[in-house]
Amino acid sequence: MKKRILFLCTGNAARSQMAEGLARAFYSDKIDIVSAGSRPSGFVHPNAIRALAEIGIDIKDAQSKAADPFLSEPFDVVVTVCDSAAKDCPRWPGARRIEHWSIEDPSWSGYPAFVATRDDLARRIEHLVGTL
Repeated sequence: MKKRILFLCTGNAARSQMAEGLARAFYSDKIDIVSAGSRPSGFVHPNAIRALAEIGIDIKDAQSKAADPFLSEPFDVVVTVCDSAAKDCPRWPGARRIEHWSIEDPSWSGYPAFVATRDDLARRIEHLVGTL
């Protein structure tokens, strides 16, 4: 049976979307992945789409989703990828484990910040998958 991971951030516009895209691209044979936001923005940041497209991952059809519908679902790991989401969602009833990654929001910086965030997420996800 596949493991399940939920990536949470505030808006589900950048960090959690990139994490979902990366995890799907490299680990979807082993893991079911979803992302959501504690206060969804309603869009996926164009630079998040661009940063993943640069390495061959297409998330242009991704949509910003609310976290609430996933509250009752079981997850092996729920990962909050920003401090705000960690405060908004300190507990997750169906999670076997919760991890917090304090990753700065690249939305307030230029495109290079998205590339750095993408690469940081890729390293973290590789380590996380090794612990499942």
